[in-house]
Amino acid sequence: MDVLFAMGLTVLAGVSTGVGGVSAFIAKRTNTRFLSASLGFSAGVMIYVSFVELLPSGDALLRADYGDGPGSWVAAGSFLGGMLAIALIDFLVPSDENPHDAALVEDLTREAPSAPLRRVGLLTALAIGIHNFPEGLVTFVTTLHDPHVGIPVAVAIALHNIPEGLAVAIPIYFATGSRRKAVWYSFMSGISEPLGAALGYLIIYPYFSEGVLGIVHAAVAGVMVFISLDQLVPNAKRYEEGHDSVYGLIAGVAVMAVTLLLL
Repeated sequence: MDVLFAMGLTVLAGVSTGVGGVSAFIAKRTNTRFLSASLGFSAGVMIYVSFVELLPSGDALLRADYGDGPGSWVAAGSFLGGMLAIALIDFLVPSDENPHDAALVEDLTREAPSAPLRRVGLLTALAIGIHNFPEGLVTFVTTLHDPHVGIPVAVAIALHNIPEGLAVAIPIYFATGSRRKAVWYSFMSGISEPLGAALGYLIIYPYFSEGVLGIVHAAVAGVMVFISLDQLVPNAKRYEEGHDSVYGLIAGVAVMAVTLLLL
């Protein structure tokens, strides 16, 4: 039952890219203050749960398995390894299609030649799919560890995925003139999250132990911190008015702290 619940949350977080695609044709303009605060909120949730919950739990599991000194070294190495793994994915994705900047509804009104846009849209969908693969593992592992922690993490990743869905839908719509195709491709770009969760589960489960679980927790913490610092915070700052991103981040930290204390 825990596995099914974790997979269900991962699927919901993943398909939120489709919500971004749909919003491109419903909203008249982007509420950039809300976008900035939402991305800041997501960063606050992910950073807090990484440093307060996942990394300490990974360190404790590894120290119990390997001893205090070696266990802490393995935890630190796993944390850095998670950051390096997602950084490598980031490096290998072509920079023109790398989804660092959140798309806006207003981009639908900008004229551009349609010929290269289908390629841009498809490559953006592929790039986002690659980025979302480890995010699926993040949601899945976090929820398996503690469903009360997994739910806000899934919400944070879902909020992060909505503007990514926009980034896919806009060029596809201009290239094809089809809203259905634009929404479909944005939806499909998020399917890699449950695929990442399923593959991670199949790989990890046969070798499951406290040591392996500790490595996964620390590595997932590294992935979440990198995503927060590389994507969420810069985009939140880009669209803020005043201190929207900072207030959103503080709210994310506060919600996650209260959640961990009460549940």
